[in-house]
Amino acid sequence: MRADAQALVDRIDAALNLVKMSLDWDRALRRLDELNARVEDPKLWDNPKQAEEVMRERRRLDAAIGTVKEIGADKEGTVELIELAEMEGDESLADEGVTSLKALADRADKDKVSALLSGDADPLDSFIEIHAGAGGTESQDWAEMLFRMYTRWAEKRGYKVDTIEYQAGDTAGIKSATIQVKGENAYGYAKTESGVHRLVRISPYDSSARRHTSFSSVWVYPVIDDSFEIDINPADLKIDTYRASGAGGQHVNTTDSAVRITHVPSGIVVASQVDRSQHKNREIAMGMLKARMYEAEMRKREEAASAEHAAKTDIGWGHQIRSYVLQPYQMVKDLRTGVTSPTPSDVLDGDLDDFIAAALAQRVTGEAVSVEDVD
Repeated sequence: MRADAQALVDRIDAALNLVKMSLDWDRALRRLDELNARVEDPKLWDNPKQAEEVMRERRRLDAAIGTVKEIGADKEGTVELIELAEMEGDESLADEGVTSLKALADRADKDKVSALLSGDADPLDSFIEIHAGAGGTESQDWAEMLFRMYTRWAEKRGYKVDTIEYQAGDTAGIKSATIQVKGENAYGYAKTESGVHRLVRISPYDSSARRHTSFSSVWVYPVIDDSFEIDINPADLKIDTYRASGAGGQHVNTTDSAVRITHVPSGIVVASQVDRSQHKNREIAMGMLKARMYEAEMRKREEAASAEHAAKTDIGWGHQIRSYVLQPYQMVKDLRTGVTSPTPSDVLDGDLDDFIAAALAQRVTGEAVSVEDVD
């Protein structure tokens, strides 16, 4: 078979094998049979909540397994067409087959990412929290660039974005901000973005036009509901109120409506200033705290299973997950997967899907990549 066709077949097979690995294919097939049998049992519907959980799992497995089978069958049919065309010397028909394979490979890559989202919290909405590192205006400006990048990424995916908390910088940028991203699989896609992000550029705030390195951290956690049981002792909480800052409604900087909650034992801090009502902001902040604690527990379990360290560490050298270099050359490089982009402007405008796909795949394969940082 032609080299270009074989390369596409290999690409499709790699995508399908990754999905099968993430599903634990044989177990998934057995589980789908079990779920189909349960759906046929009228007694299931005596418990609506349980029935909905069963239906949700069934829909997810059925869609993932069906996609793998459908793409695999289409691939085999197209390969047979190309081989027949080659035997008959019909270049035009062979070219059509290769075009079909290319479309199938693109679909496999796209569907692969969706199928990798198999965690309990992956379908949920997401909080994305951004904090400037040490460095004053430089890092605060970088934090605001990340705030814009994730907002643009979410909007490009058709998600709804709400700003929950926004602390303006001393001169420019932000000290911290939290957005809530609402949409299907928002957390599943965003979760791999947690970590320290490094920027290298000629500073617009340096009159000598020197290169500066800045750091900011990103923390991603799911928006959970009452079905996730999280026990919090009120005695462990420190609750502060303050005046909201940054862009907002008429209440900004006029009332102490913003709420900050500190969970003393864990050191987790959350804040909300999205609403005029202090009571409502407290409710939102408590929801964020429960989500953070749930995410922290999930991370502990992942670390115990994989012996990996948490991505959220010191906001500085040696801890970054991705570097964005704007001068003297243009490069964005992910230090976990090795994925790069020569167009930082596109990445900073929300073009993150290649980085996210690679990080999700790495979570399934567990393959470590030796990657050198960029200067």
